[in-house]
Amino acid sequence: MIDQFHMWASFGVIFLAMVAYATERISIEITSLLVLVVLLLLFSLLPLVDAEGVGLLDSGDILAGFGNPALITIMALLVMAQGLFQSGALEKIIEQASRRATRRADIAILVVLLGAMVSSAFLNNTPVVLMTIPILVAMAARANIKAGPYMMSLSFITILGGMLTLIGSSTNLLVADTAARLGMAQLQFFDQTVPGLVMMGVGSLYVLFLMPRILGVREDGEAEPDTDSGRQFIIELRLRHGDPLVGAQMAAGFLPALSGMTLQIVETGSQKLLPPFDDHTLKAGDKLFIAATRREIGDALALKEHPLRQHLLRQVPGAEDGDEDLMLAELVIAPGSRIADRAIGQTGFTHTTDCLIIGLQRRSRMLRHEMSDVRLVAGDVLLVIGQQSAVEGLRHNRDTLLLQWSARELPRFEKAGLARLIFVATVLAAVVNIVPIVVAALVGAVAMVMSGVLNVRQATRGFDLRIYVVVTAALAMAQAMLVTGGAGFVADNFLALFEGAAPAVILSAFFLLCAVITNILSNNATAVLFTPLAISLSSSLNVDPMAFILAVIFAANCSFATPIAYQTNLLVMTPGNFRFTDFMRAGIPLIVLLWATYSLFAPWYFGL
Repeated sequence: MIDQFHMWASFGVIFLAMVAYATERISIEITSLLVLVVLLLLFSLLPLVDAEGVGLLDSGDILAGFGNPALITIMALLVMAQGLFQSGALEKIIEQASRRATRRADIAILVVLLGAMVSSAFLNNTPVVLMTIPILVAMAARANIKAGPYMMSLSFITILGGMLTLIGSSTNLLVADTAARLGMAQLQFFDQTVPGLVMMGVGSLYVLFLMPRILGVREDGEAEPDTDSGRQFIIELRLRHGDPLVGAQMAAGFLPALSGMTLQIVETGSQKLLPPFDDHTLKAGDKLFIAATRREIGDALALKEHPLRQHLLRQVPGAEDGDEDLMLAELVIAPGSRIADRAIGQTGFTHTTDCLIIGLQRRSRMLRHEMSDVRLVAGDVLLVIGQQSAVEGLRHNRDTLLLQWSARELPRFEKAGLARLIFVATVLAAVVNIVPIVVAALVGAVAMVMSGVLNVRQATRGFDLRIYVVVTAALAMAQAMLVTGGAGFVADNFLALFEGAAPAVILSAFFLLCAVITNILSNNATAVLFTPLAISLSSSLNVDPMAFILAVIFAANCSFATPIAYQTNLLVMTPGNFRFTDFMRAGIPLIVLLWATYSLFAPWYFGL
């Protein structure tokens, strides 16, 4: 059934939405909410009814996306990813990858992307992308290159990897289920693997080697913060009776308990000892001057048994073992600051801000006297620690400038193993189909909170409002097109142009139509719409239906031209600093390439 008015009105809403998304005159979130409001008003004030007066599309149908299982799954997986990041569960992987990137960044990043591609053949793409984003960011930072262009490569290459097996994408499963309900034989796990390998091989060459050149480095983009520049801070420790370092013996200037940090000076009594410290044994009253990067300090403070944590945290207002919500941040002494030209010990900084100064860096000069006596000057960089609320309050401090990118919560490494266990159990439960993936993801997200890996505030931070409203709006537009007959109208008129043509030509046109529609609606909506049409066409042409069914699978996975076409595109949009048009520039050539590949390969493979 086609309702002309509602169909063309829906086309108008979709067209205006695509223009708004592309121009970004208003935010993507506001555009998505406006789409929902316009559709609600349209079908409420001018209802679409059948011959018996029954409404075909009401507000519940338009807003159904808010409760869509796939969308809930994405949100739950984002919460789980927050747990992995918060617990530092990926730190070892990131560190190993970063070290390799220092030696040969291009090869290391290529290996990571290929690993993500293979993983996506057996795992849901979303957690694969979420796990890989921080690895690529760390590798790029260590190699002093931009990570942005690789973010889109990550999304696209996991989509290509998802073409290999039946469980590689929800689209694949949806096509198989729809075809089985229409009387076709059930697709097997590897039925699509051979043509999938061809599609993936051609597409990955473009994604890995040509697409980064097309994207380039956006000059007007936001600069990527130097999250670990190697800048060293000087930390001062005064040992007291009972400190874990008391009694420790140094050998050749190395102190095992401070592994990774550099011990610069030891003051014992009236003496100042310099490396190698002549096998000095530390005792109460000694002062240690240590040089370390912010990453090294953060890692040390995250370990309950580390001497640096035990020494410093007892001085932080409000910090208690087992109940920390602490952040590290860097501050710059502002010009004209009231605390400039005053010794640190005289500033009253901890009393007025509830944050503790633990490190100082001054134009790469090494300070060789007690930190509390150091007079601050404009431009000094302070490393501070405090409760999250206290650190966030520094934004309003006129004496210092908070470096926003540096404010990070301390990872809780003691929860890392538990976080990995919950994530692996969730993935396995979904892969072997013990429970539906939405159930597994929700249970995993709740387990992250109940086990203490995350608190409620941290869990809500993992909830991405942009993804939630954009996907909901896309599902609403897809539903409007399906119910009003608009999608069938487009398909029927397009294919009518090829009436009487050879099966290979019709198959090629059919693939292209699917690929275009999947970037306007969604991959799942395209799968539902075009699978019955694929079976009908193959029957009328008397050819192997698998050629058309796989065309739906591969074309519906060609979600490259818009960020709303697939959830992993949305995930990499912010870290890659991409615009809507960036996806069109890089994605449309890939769609054309895959269309040409299938148009040439499928007729030979299926004997058309």
